[in-house]
Amino acid sequence: MTTGAPPPLAPKRSRARTFLPLALVAWLVLEIWLLTVVAGAAGGLTVLGLLVGGAVLGAVVIKRAGRRAFRNLTETFQQAQAAAQSGVAPAPADRIGAEDRNGFLMLGGLLLMLPGLVSDALGLLLLVPPVRSMLGRYAEKAVERRMSAAPRGSLQDAFQQARMHRPDGKVVQGEVVREDAPRGPRDPQDPRPPLTP
Repeated sequence: MTTGAPPPLAPKRSRARTFLPLALVAWLVLEIWLLTVVAGAAGGLTVLGLLVGGAVLGAVVIKRAGRRAFRNLTETFQQAQAAAQSGVAPAPADRIGAEDRNGFLMLGGLLLMLPGLVSDALGLLLLVPPVRSMLGRYAEKAVERRMSAAPRGSLQDAFQQARMHRPDGKVVQGEVVREDAPRGPRDPQDPRPPLTP
């Protein structure tokens, strides 16, 4: 049974999917150009030293941030376990290490490990604590805005709503009408029809 609804239109391509490849290519071209300029001014060994030094510093930063995040996680689990053993309700999370912004610290280390001067400069910028805390506050506000704009309900409801708004031929709204089903009340003496899926 069809409802006569028009077929769904093709989804609009997002701006991020359009401009992200172009931005990535522009960033790679800029990195290569800067490396050649610095190599022409200071020499190839200087550029090689900068790249190796950035990779080593990035690895150290990632290792340190990972250890700190793991330590914070184990402390949180130990506090929850101690609260459960004592029979006291666990206190709300006090966000141990939230001001460290370990995620941004790891991102800074990753950017330092990537070859290139622009990525190294961004990675060094993320090592500065006030910059990390400012970016963390901005990210928290952005997530809160998105969560408040989301419809109420469970995650499954949100997933089903998303599929209904963009069915792409996978979800067809409607109802099933069985034409072979008997109409009217059934006599209790009649044998039951077999169950079919």
